[in-house]
Order: sequence, then structure tokens, then C-alpha cells
Amino acid sequence: MTATPASTSLSSAPGRTDAGRFANKIDMQNRLFAELSRMFGKEVPLYDKSLLVNQECNKAVCAVLGQLYPGFAMSTEDLDKTSSERHGAIRIGRPDEYRLIARFFAAFAMEPHNYYDMSNVGAKSQPIVATAFRSMYRPEHRVFSSLLQTDYFDPATKARIEELLATRQVFSAKAKELLEKNERQGGLSWDDANALIREGTERIFKWTGKARDFQLYNDLCNSGFKIAADIACFESHHLNHLTPNTFCMDLYTAAMKFCLGEWTDATFRSRATVSLTRLAAQADRHWMKLHFKHLSADAIDAFPHGTLAPSAIATIVDGLATRLAQADLQLKSLNHSGFKDFTEGPSEDTHVLLRQDAYKALTEPVQFANSDGTTVDAKHTARFGEIEQRFYATTKKGRELYDRCLAAADAEKDSDPSLIKRDMDAYERMYAKHFAEFPKSLTDLLRSGLVYGRFHATRAGVAAKGAASNVELWALVAAGHVAFEGLRYEDFLPVSAAGIFASNLNQYGTKSTAAVKPTYTQAMLESVIGKSIVDADTVYRAMEAESLLETYRDLGLLDRVPSATRSEWEASVAAGRAQEAGRAARG
Repeated sequence: MTATPASTSLSSAPGRTDAGRFANKIDMQNRLFAELSRMFGKEVPLYDKSLLVNQECNKAVCAVLGQLYPGFAMSTEDLDKTSSERHGAIRIGRPDEYRLIARFFAAFAMEPHNYYDMSNVGAKSQPIVATAFRSMYRPEHRVFSSLLQTDYFDPATKARIEELLATRQVFSAKAKELLEKNERQGGLSWDDANALIREGTERIFKWTGKARDFQLYNDLCNSGFKIAADIACFESHHLNHLTPNTFCMDLYTAAMKFCLGEWTDATFRSRATVSLTRLAAQADRHWMKLHFKHLSADAIDAFPHGTLAPSAIATIVDGLATRLAQADLQLKSLNHSGFKDFTEGPSEDTHVLLRQDAYKALTEPVQFANSDGTTVDAKHTARFGEIEQRFYATTKKGRELYDRCLAAADAEKDSDPSLIKRDMDAYERMYAKHFAEFPKSLTDLLRSGLVYGRFHATRAGVAAKGAASNVELWALVAAGHVAFEGLRYEDFLPVSAAGIFASNLNQYGTKSTAAVKPTYTQAMLESVIGKSIVDADTVYRAMEAESLLETYRDLGLLDRVPSATRSEWEASVAAGRAQEAGRAARG
């Protein structure tokens, strides 16, 4: 974007200007993830059923919102579109495989975002580093892609892993040919795009139930390296999860525990009532905009404000409980390992970053082929059912506060791990008190400089062009001259991800067995990928700064902004554009 004119927004959707002879990359991306979801549903019946549970929970949320905002309604088709976003996770063994994965995702307008060193998250450390591939602006899908670090191990184990990995070929000659064609032409026809998608669903990301070298697998698992075993011994980059989004995490968690037979009908109804009552109190118009990206701010503002009758939530909960009790959602009859005990992330009243939960990893049959020609029928536990609810992207200040709050909350949780099962209400009060420093409204989060926002001049502001006596941002908001929304967090939380890993593996990290624990850097992973990794915080900051410059320009007030403030905004926008230009291959 080195030559981007001032009028071109940093937040414009990528891929929408593809040449007519090429498939649109964002449309390709949506089709890829629809097909991956279909593939994963066939492989893991519990995944398909969990999507149906989520749909029923989202319908219940929409029923509440329909009473709070008369005129708001979501058809099943609208719900499917709103809930079609997916985030996956794959684990990769060799650097050359990782570069191929980067090239694959680039064909779908997905670039590496943020560097995650999972070998450096304390007691939950694992022998992997990672980045997440997604589109830069308003992404629909993302894939957390881990790379095994074999030098984390002692020399003998390192050699065994690398020797086995060297003999596998995940990408076919056809897939490589399509990647080269995409890079040479700058895009693919729909025939070629569909062929590349088939390579993904039929080979690259497909679960086969086949693995190699049972002894290495056993040795790694017994030494606490289940993630390494999952990477080294299997024949593809199979999906470990494919996460949907939900409108109300606590409602979904309660529903899954009920459907899996962990909670009684009475317990579910009680928890569902609490969850929907909280949601009704929190779901202001900013919450609506955050969760329903297909609706414009004007459309949301046009809904009148209704009232929620005291009996309404009881009626909605009753309908949901009745639906979940039907035979097709009796998930306890499926292969499952239960649901996590607690949700990862902030307390439910703190709308920053994201909250994550999951049904635990399934134990699935695997046949191992050994080098001597023998086979071993065994079991493998790796693939799980994560779900998430996304909130606002934090500034550096907000992230530092979040990390402090989370550390304190987790420390008290760990001091009494059975509290959540003994007394859920007491657990939630305990957890929430550690996040009390966070304001609970978007306005206060923005005014405190804890989250990023996007601002724009209102019609009234434009009509009063240049006439404002006070040009301070929040004075302009109060005057009705500026409106705003929060920027949605589109990335990952390493500590929460490590917590998901740990609860699914029943292993809370393992120390390096190398003589000296290696140190890993972002530059090392960038050299593997062949391009720079995007710093998402720079993008969020640039989007906010650009919106402020445009807002004051539209209000005719830009020349009255202090020069230091304006220079800071311009520098942030320039950094965002420079970073986008840096997505090009590094030669």
C-alpha cells in the first residue's frame, strides 16, 4: 500500500478487486472453509452436532434480542451466514512443509499474523512456535499453524523425529503445481481454485486414522510430548479443531454439558436463565454491532428499544431445553470425553479479546505402520471441539491490564480447583472480581484507552462543519457529531490456547530435553515462511488512527487537532501501510 491515497481505507476488504478471469480470493476462502467444515463434520460426528447445539443457542439469543429490539430477527439462513466463521488449528513438522502451508493460505488471501512462542508460556510450554493465517481486514476465517521445534529435544529424540518426518509427503505434485500457477498468474480460475480446495479436503488437512512408528509415538506421549507425537507420526496436517463462534458462550457451554449428560435438566435451566438474563443486561447496540457484522450501525440504531417481560426468558429457556432434549441432540451416545470444566479468557462481563471453551479431545482408533512391516492398532487423543466468542481488541495498555487480571484470577482458581464444580456462582464471583478494573461498556473502555475503536462523523457533525467549539473527541461524541464502534479482536491468546491444549492433552506442558533450552524468534519463523509476519496490533492502531483522521477531516476540524496528536495518528497509519506492503515475499 505504499502508494495508497488518503481516501483509501486501511480496512477495505481484500480480494474484491481480483481480475475478472480469476476466482475472487475471499470467495475462495469462504468456499474452502465451508468444505473443511463439511469434511470435519464427516470425520467427527460430535462436531456436526455441536454446531447444531450452537445454532439452537444462537436462536435463543436472537429471541431475547428480538424483544429488546423489536424488528430484529434472524432467519436460519442469516444465522448460518453469521455463524459460518471458522478458526482452525493445524500442526506441522518440517520447515519446508510450513512454507508450503503459507503459500497455500496466501492463495486464499490469508497472511501470517502475530508470532506465538508456545515454548515460552511457563508451565504450559510446548515445543512449538506458531503464527495465524488470516485476511488482514475483517477476516472471516483463521488457522493457527504450529511448527514443531525438533531442537527442543535431546539429540537422539530429535534425530528420530526428523528421520520419520523426512519420509512423508503431505503436498501432492498437483497441489504444488497449483500453488506455482497461482503465484505466477496472481490468481486461479475457479476450476483451479476448486482443485486446490479438493487438495485441502482430500489430502492436506484430512484425517486418515493412519500413523507410523508406534514406538516413537509411545515414547513421545509417555515423556509428556503428545503434541509432538501428533505432529511427527501422522501423515497429514489434520485439523485438530475447527472452531465456530457463538453469541453467548455461557449458554452454549451449559447446553453442551446438558446434551453430553453432565448436567441435569434443572441445572441447565438454571444456568441458561442466568446466562440469558446477563446477556439481556449487556446487549446494547454496540454489542449488537460486534456480534452481527452483516448489520450496519444505521440498521441497528433504527431498531426501537423494547422491554423484556419477566416471563420471556423462562419461555425461551423452556423452548431451548425442550429442543436440546430431543433424540438428535442426545450427544452422550456419541464418542466423547466430556466438556472442559472452565472457560478460558476474561470473566463473562468483561468484553475484551475472546472467551474459549471446548468439548475435550476425542479418543479415536489409529493404525500404526512400523518400518519392519508390522502394524499396531492403538488409540490417539488430539482432536477437540473448541468454540469462541470474540470481543474488542485491546490496546497495549488494555492487554497489560488483561494479563495482570488473568494471572490473578488463574492463581486463585488454581488454589481451589474444585470450586467450579462445588459452587459455580462462587467461582464466577471469584473470577469476575479480578477483572473489576475493566470498564464494562464500550464507551468507558475506549475513553480509558483500553480497546481500539473506529470513529466516523455523523450527519449532524458534517452539517455543522467547522463550527464545534470543543474539538476534544468525547466532547464531539457527546454533541452527536461523532459516532464509534469497537474493533473486534481477530487473533489468539497464547495462554488461553495453552490452557485448551493442556486440558485436552491432560498434560500441562513439558520442559525441553535439550542440554540448553533453545531460544526462538519471530525472524526465524519469518525465514521459514519467506515473508514478514503481520503485527496485528499495528493494524488495529492504524485502523483507529485512520478513522480519527477521516473523522476530523469530514468535520472540518483537522487543522484544530494538536500537531503532536495528528502526527501520531499519521505515523500509525503509515506503519499500517508499510506493514501491508511488507507482506510481499522476502526473496
